Amino acid sequence: MPSNVAPATGTGTSSAAGAEAAVPAEAVTPLIRGIAVLRRLTDADGVSSLSGLERSTGLARSTVDRITATLARRGYVRLDGRDAVLAPRLMELGNAYLAALRLPRLLDAHADALADELDESVSLAVGDQDGIRFIHQATRRRAMSLSFRIGDLLPAERTAPGPLFATEWGDREWARWRERRAADPEDRGFPAVPARSRPIEYGEDDRNDEKDRIGANRTNGKNGIALIVDKDLTVGKSLAADRPEEPGAGRSARRLPTLGDDFEQRTAEAREAGWALDDQLIEPGLVALSMPVREAGRIACVVSVVSHTSRHTAADLRDTLLPRLREAVAAMERELREAQHAESATPRTTAAPSGLAVWTGASKQELGREFIESLARGLTVITAFGEGRAELNLTEVAQATGLARATARRALITLEHLGYVTAHDRVFRLTPRVLGLGFPPLSRTSLAEIAAPHLTELSQRLHDSVSLAVLTGDEIQYTGRVSTSRVMSVHITIGTRLPAYPTALGRVMLADLPEPPLTELLPLTPRTITDPARLRAVLDRVREEGYALVDEELEVGLRSVAVPVRERGGRVVAAVNVAMHSSRRTAEECVAEVLPELRATVGRIEEDLWVAGRFRRVART
Repeated sequence: MPSNVAPATGTGTSSAAGAEAAVPAEAVTPLIRGIAVLRRLTDADGVSSLSGLERSTGLARSTVDRITATLARRGYVRLDGRDAVLAPRLMELGNAYLAALRLPRLLDAHADALADELDESVSLAVGDQDGIRFIHQATRRRAMSLSFRIGDLLPAERTAPGPLFATEWGDREWARWRERRAADPEDRGFPAVPARSRPIEYGEDDRNDEKDRIGANRTNGKNGIALIVDKDLTVGKSLAADRPEEPGAGRSARRLPTLGDDFEQRTAEAREAGWALDDQLIEPGLVALSMPVREAGRIACVVSVVSHTSRHTAADLRDTLLPRLREAVAAMERELREAQHAESATPRTTAAPSGLAVWTGASKQELGREFIESLARGLTVITAFGEGRAELNLTEVAQATGLARATARRALITLEHLGYVTAHDRVFRLTPRVLGLGFPPLSRTSLAEIAAPHLTELSQRLHDSVSLAVLTGDEIQYTGRVSTSRVMSVHITIGTRLPAYPTALGRVMLADLPEPPLTELLPLTPRTITDPARLRAVLDRVREEGYALVDEELEVGLRSVAVPVRERGGRVVAAVNVAMHSSRRTAEECVAEVLPELRATVGRIEEDLWVAGRFRRVART
């Protein structure tokens, strides 16, 4: 790798070491640098100053500026003053991997149903070299609940899924794991987990005290599972704390076990038992029970039930929930078999050309030398993969992206070098590492957060207040708001609730309901519609026209126009409005001038929402 490009972090030390390997002669350097910037932004939880990116990547500031300008043009980052912020559109890279994988589409509903039944968090994970990555999370809303996100990478030895995946490792994988453990003694390459303590050194005077403390804290662990003594020390049944002293030890220091030292034994036990436990290996209080989901004899993913010791001990989790987990796994494996049978009878899909050439040409013309065409092309190669396109050869990638074969080949060589694709018999596949490109911080993005920059831009263009709201029963609740600083302006705070029937926001959402609640229609102004039959006729027109205009029905002097926000399936989940004093514009001017801008803004919000919500539920607030 060029000396001014720091290797990506957050992928485990062995992964980082791979990134520092000799760069192939045909690799695309701008693509390597662009991915390094995305990795740094991901590790920084989605936002970093441009100077911070300069320091963390080792790139020249001018290079960082060009990379972020290109990513912003692609819609993958948003430039907010001196900061670069990851944008929801970036999730299309991770979506390409998840779509090609098929597992979320086939198994998410099973995991969600299991979580609802057990009232515990349930996750699906895949192996990623010597770590595991989550591909689905069904979490419970509690004061203490699971905080891991889709795409988060965890060290295999500190999880319940890890030993199960390791049952399929060979000598090469075990060697890589040992190398990473030695090179990264605190798991700093895994930002999603608390740091693993360094090996603790004790002298003779401290050893007996430590034995007593371990004996007082040890629980009845089984199967070699590590047991938490305190935040910085774990011991396992297989690693006795009172082992005999080495000859001549005397008062000399000796190494005590640390998290993951018993991983090989746990793997052997998982191979025999067919399941694995995590007894507080990530952090005190967190316990998990895992089983593999197999397809064609291999582990496709691992499903885990995650709880807290305030509700279950690890042993109780195993004894109580293992039978139900076995049933869920059997149903998931049956789903995979049926899908495989159906897919074998379905013709393979071919992706339509992406129109990349036209877009890059226009972008180059607009941004000039600030636009890095090879970076944009390289990232587009990832999106060539998807549902029904898990494996592609070079020709198919070139056809899907509209790139020349030579250009597609160089991009694939680069992505393979960085670990984002694998190649076998001239066929390429995406790897789970693609989820590390922004997916973890973006996977918790709410609709209000998705909409916020778009609302700001619209308010700045129109110089009027813009709001986002959701429907809660027969009321609207404001979840996003950008106000103007006029003397006469609409002042409403986020969280405010208003009756839905006399508002434009409420009417576009009520119009989507088969039976809208139209009770207690009180006359708030002389112009408020209070007759249910008349209001139903208004809602019919709103449904047909796709917008609502309310003129002084909520408050005298207040005029508002609103458009619905629809999720991927077409259901209305929110609405956006522009509100103003009636002296600012006539009703006709609102329709002619404001409505087109409002619809365009909502279209951009929906595009981001559809990308962000393809494999996860986007919170409305």
